[in-house]
This record gives sequence, C-alpha cells and structure tokens, in this order.
Amino acid sequence: MPRYTLIGLCEPQSDENQAAFDEWFIDQHIEDTAHCPHMISGSVYELKGPHLDIENASRYLSVYEVEAESYEEAERILNEWQADPNAWEGRAHHQATGDKYGGIPMNIRGSGWFELIKSYPGPKA
Repeated sequence: MPRYTLIGLCEPQSDENQAAFDEWFIDQHIEDTAHCPHMISGSVYELKGPHLDIENASRYLSVYEVEAESYEEAERILNEWQADPNAWEGRAHHQATGDKYGGIPMNIRGSGWFELIKSYPGPKA
C-alpha cells in the first residue's frame, strides 16, 4: 500500500498563546490525529536552528505517516475521523481543551500530503 506523509507548518497565534498551543496541539492534537485509521505515526518537531541560514516558514513541523490507497482517501478518512466527536476515548478531552481556548490556538502556515518516492537508510538505521 502506498505511504504518504501529511506535513503541517504551524505556530501559536501569539507569544501569549504558547501555553494554549502546547496543551492543545503538542500535548493532545498530535496524539488525537495519530489514532486515526491508517495512521502509522504522528510527530511534532520544534525548529532549533537554521540550515544554511535559510529562512523558515514555521517554528513547528507536524508529521503524520499514513498508509492508504491514495492521498485523497487518507484526506477523506482523516476529515471524517476529526469530525466524529466519539472517534476515540480522548476526543472529548481534546475538544474541551479547544473550547477552553475559544477554538484552535494556532496559525497554520502550510499543510499538504506527500507521497514517499524513495528512502535510503543512514548509518544509524
């Protein structure tokens, strides 16, 4: 089955929203999304330094690995999963946290589905 990666570039809405972003996105949303059918894993990374002094679009990078027949199927399944308030036992807590902060406490700078074309193991594999 093909493997896709959903990449998200996001930020807290402001410096004052960092705690809300950490609680809702880092501590809950990544896990919530990772429970979706066909998901292999969900991860979030924080930028710690530039590469070749190139400007970055975002301080946070979310990475979800998925196996599905197509990215369209993965997108459909994910949208259905996220719309279901009873999708898994942690969903109510995740939604309550969003309600506590008045919605999603982040700005999304970019997002998209990428298909794995080729991968090479490194010396640590």
